[in-house]
Amino acid sequence: MKKNITNNLILELHIPNFELAKDFYKNLGFEINLEDKPSDNEVGYMTMTREDSIGKTMLNFYGGNAKVSDQSFFKQFPKETARGYGVGITIPVDNIETLYSKAQTTISNNIVRELKEITDQNQTWKDFRVTDPFGFYLRFTELIDWGQK
Repeated sequence: MKKNITNNLILELHIPNFELAKDFYKNLGFEINLEDKPSDNEVGYMTMTREDSIGKTMLNFYGGNAKVSDQSFFKQFPKETARGYGVGITIPVDNIETLYSKAQTTISNNIVRELKEITDQNQTWKDFRVTDPFGFYLRFTELIDWGQK
């Protein structure tokens, strides 16, 4: 049985360019909620939300300029390190075919796996995968039961 997701997890993606993020994520149905633009000396903060009949997904973005590489934890890695390496971000959506069609026309170069039907553990759903301009791996999927109680 498919259930709505209740989760207090907050994703904060550290990126060097808010404009690039806005252009990309708007193509996937996200809208800007808050934008504290970075200055020459300070990083900024931005939140974007995508809402449909199954719920709301919010992504938070930190940085917006080259100073993002100076963050206390991330500064230990080379600036060229792929962001999000080893992490997949899963975003359930209510009309996967419509979203995939839009992605094909607006961000086709970012699609890394086409829309596909999957059957596993007595469930069948569709999903597709993209990478954002910073290397974050995103999975857009129909809502399934992830084993919540």
